[in-house]
Amino acid sequence: LQGDWSSDVCSSDLPVSKTPLVVLGQEKLEKLNSNIRDDEVLFVDHKVVNEPLQEGLITEDGKVIYAVRDNIPILLEEQGIGTAQFKEF
Repeated sequence: LQGDWSSDVCSSDLPVSKTPLVVLGQEKLEKLNSNIRDDEVLFVDHKVVNEPLQEGLITEDGKVIYAVRDNIPILLEEQGIGTAQFKEF
């Protein structure tokens, strides 16, 4: 993400859970995208994630990942990716 996104957070930039977000690290992003390419990742609404993430944000508690496309966070509840579906994350 360009700039320090986390310092620009306001209440409208938080997901439905109101849990603060941090940038998803490159190692985890690569691991997630590998699983997406293998059709092994679901959104919280149980639909398959078909497109690898360019960038991502993850809740501070590590439970949900949100895609960032063209530097725009996609914070729709149904577009969250729950991390409980992964053995190690």
